[in-house]
Amino acid sequence: MRQRAYNSRPEQKKRRAQRNGARRAAERIHGKASLRGKEVDHVGASTKGGLNNAKTRIISRKLNRSLGGKKSK
Repeated sequence: MRQRAYNSRPEQKKRRAQRNGARRAAERIHGKASLRGKEVDHVGASTKGGLNNAKTRIISRKLNRSLGGKKSK
């Protein structure tokens, strides 16, 4: 139930919409077939405004999950 409350917050909805939009833009440029099994990685951190007109790259799901996020201490 806690996850549902987090996902329905307005700022989280905006971030999710930006992530989805970046994937759709990559699909328009590269085609749907080239993104099969891949993920669109944002070069900048999303918490620091990195999704706004950010550079993206297409990488494998395994690599994207293994990189993790750079968390500040």
